[in-house]
Amino acid sequence: MNKIVPVVAIDGPSGVGKGTLCQALANYLKWHLLDSGAIYRVLALSALEKNIALDDENQLTNLALNLPLTFDSNDIEVKVLLSGVDVTKRIRTEETGGAASKVAALNKVRSALLQRQRDFRQAPGLIADGRDMGSVVFSDAPVKIFLDASAQSRAERRMKQLQHRQKHVKFAEILQEITERDERDRNRAVAPLKPAIDALIIDTTSLSIQDVFNQSIKYINEKLAL
Repeated sequence: MNKIVPVVAIDGPSGVGKGTLCQALANYLKWHLLDSGAIYRVLALSALEKNIALDDENQLTNLALNLPLTFDSNDIEVKVLLSGVDVTKRIRTEETGGAASKVAALNKVRSALLQRQRDFRQAPGLIADGRDMGSVVFSDAPVKIFLDASAQSRAERRMKQLQHRQKHVKFAEILQEITERDERDRNRAVAPLKPAIDALIIDTTSLSIQDVFNQSIKYINEKLAL
């Protein structure tokens, strides 16, 4: 692992604002961005398309090792490509997110994708968005931040996002999906969702994205003396 290139590891459950924060930080610092969750979502989407069972560890591992995944990044967004096809919107569905949580609990799958994630560590620096960026993938990262928020507030945010896309959803179902995903992620045997020992924990329940950005960049400046 390249210990010279700095990494800012941002972890936390779904719906806490990790993606928005990481994109803002990457744009501000002009660093590379790794959305590790997108990797697992693409793997899950590919598995669903190929009718591979989400608990078939051997087939999923083989798929992970040969996943034709690429990212097309600019200052506005990061497009996710599977075999050259833009699947950015498709991997953000609740179905794909739930499937990704299941495949991410498999040890061999996580091992297969570990080096792939670490390869994103390139100069001048990397903003790593995920659930085990600071605790496992980049355990030597000089900056680790863990975002959290109540399940209720995260469900409310997700419902607003879906309503904005004119999708008919029920709050109770969204809250249940988030709660179940949290349970899987926090209690899986391999790389469970938890703050790294040396991580700054920010509760985003009642904070705006600007508030979270300001706290984060202040902490990054302190740790890296930028």
